[in-house]
Amino acid sequence: MSDKGNRITQRIAYRAKLLSFRGDPAHADDAVDFEDDGLLIVEDGRVVARGAYGSLAAQLTPATEVRDLRGKMIVPGFIDTHLHYPQTDMIASPAPGLLPWLESYTFPTERRFAELAHAEETANFFLDQLLSCGTTTALVYCTVHKQSADALFAASEARNLRMIAGKVLMDRNCPDYLRDTAQSGYDDSAELIARWHGRGRQLYALTPRFAPTSTPEQLEACGALAREHADVFIQTHVAENVDEVKWVAELFPGHRSYLDVYDRRGLLRRRAIYGHCIHFDENDRLRMAEAGAVASHCPTSNLFLGSGLFDMAKADASSMPVALGTDVGGGTSFSMLQTMNEAHKVARMTGHHLTATRMFWLATAGAAQALDLGATIGTLAPRTEADFVVLDPEATPLMARRTARAESLEEWLFAFALLGDDRAVYETYAAGSCVHRRDENSEGQ
Repeated sequence: MSDKGNRITQRIAYRAKLLSFRGDPAHADDAVDFEDDGLLIVEDGRVVARGAYGSLAAQLTPATEVRDLRGKMIVPGFIDTHLHYPQTDMIASPAPGLLPWLESYTFPTERRFAELAHAEETANFFLDQLLSCGTTTALVYCTVHKQSADALFAASEARNLRMIAGKVLMDRNCPDYLRDTAQSGYDDSAELIARWHGRGRQLYALTPRFAPTSTPEQLEACGALAREHADVFIQTHVAENVDEVKWVAELFPGHRSYLDVYDRRGLLRRRAIYGHCIHFDENDRLRMAEAGAVASHCPTSNLFLGSGLFDMAKADASSMPVALGTDVGGGTSFSMLQTMNEAHKVARMTGHHLTATRMFWLATAGAAQALDLGATIGTLAPRTEADFVVLDPEATPLMARRTARAESLEEWLFAFALLGDDRAVYETYAAGSCVHRRDENSEGQ
């Protein structure tokens, strides 16, 4: 049986290959920290030590349980910086573009989250899907309904996950059944912040859906909340689709760009995560970098909806922080490995080679650093929270055949990124507890 829902208090050591990062592999020769025969020691939900088995074996006492996972690889838990849990049931819905997709599928699906029971059932399924894919932290959009956020946080708290989520704000250009007001959105968000932000491992994100569905008054109210709560997160969408960009220009005349709509209202800062950021100019990218705001690159969604190609090379040139997001249900997979697959292809289409080590960094330590959580998650460093994933290079016959022929770490990791999916995730751990085991018929799997 797995340890889902339990708290690990004894010291446990895991012997496996270990992958973590000291910095961005694109900018530092010594950024990759890899042990072919490594040992990860965990106690009370935190990492005690990590390193070569030969150098740490002496720290093992007779009371220490040692799990032999040689041949498999332990990596920090994946961090998904943009997705919508209410859209789980409408993933893979056909539409000619973003705006008609919202009208035909998204809004009707989100209407059901007025029912707490439906929100609770969906939240539990959603989190089990994330864990089966090795994702231990995510920035999650709920619906306009306050209870949708309560359901997600309660399900996350029961699993002791570090999740970041928020109630969506929408007071115009949406159906009446999904509409709040500037005042009610402010009040509901303030109440949810008081109830959930910093409670255990839960963190809150102010969540205006996107500029077209919020009046200037609602964005101002959101900015006021951001000033009152300097450590909460902010998440929204920007410059995803050409038609959307034109619409924003009509709704908010007199602004330099779509991003400027948020910037003028105090919503551009550290811990602000902007989904897509495709149709940016150089000024937008430089402003994001200056503010420390994060661009969440969502390749499967951008390809599915035909939104455009995110230019990683231009993002790097301007030092704009970037992380990866699945963007379910516009995105077509919960798997960060599948997201890496598509991110590599999108980069090639824009003339850039995105390495496997860089993709793994973007999904772990790079995301944690960008989110201001680098001392808490995203690495296997001592004293950090023990969120990690055990990956299996023999998950499928093809992966086993390809990884056996790899002649470098880059080639081996590239096989995971291009061929891997949820089947490659052998186990997932949150705060030292096993919350998913592939070969076990556990609840929700």
